[in-house]
Amino acid sequence: MDEARLIEFARQGDLEAFNRLVLQYQDMAFNLAYRMLGEDDPAEDVTQTAFISAYRSLSTYRGGSFKAWILRMVTNACYDELRRRKRRPTIALEPALPDEDGEMESPAWMADPGAGPEEQMDQAELQQALKRCIQALPDDFRSIVIMIDLQGMDYLEVAEAASCPLGTIKSRLARARLRLRDCLRNFWELLPSQFRLDEEGKR
Repeated sequence: MDEARLIEFARQGDLEAFNRLVLQYQDMAFNLAYRMLGEDDPAEDVTQTAFISAYRSLSTYRGGSFKAWILRMVTNACYDELRRRKRRPTIALEPALPDEDGEMESPAWMADPGAGPEEQMDQAELQQALKRCIQALPDDFRSIVIMIDLQGMDYLEVAEAASCPLGTIKSRLARARLRLRDCLRNFWELLPSQFRLDEEGKR
């Protein structure tokens, strides 16, 4: 059964149809929540909360990307959880920002180079560094980086999921990538040599 029919049946109260939709998107939803929150248990709770909210709100779905609609629920649930964590300190990162329409290419250090066994320890440390840098991003920047750079969603889907204009998504992504690059300079020795920058920040 195709997704459109599953959605229609779910809107009519068919729980089995909705469960099939959940199975289709639960991994992506959990990964988004985990990368937003940084912990397994809260990510599981937020993902469950988001799917319950989605089921109760199916009457408000008006077409378009169902994936984006679900991830909007997840993102909003993450924001709710993060607001409850305000006591946690954050790291201030303020690199130079591009123009409003400025955009960097997808950063090469986000890709998995398929390291061999001898590089696994360095790769594990790099993954932890990247996780810390992602966690240090403002919430709205973090969600966009996760959806575009880590989950491979296109800009239009992310604009729909974030309820933001396309230009805003591009601007936030460019700013987020600059902040990540600036943060990762603290862990530059962990990056493969071809991805390291010199003192002027140029290859």
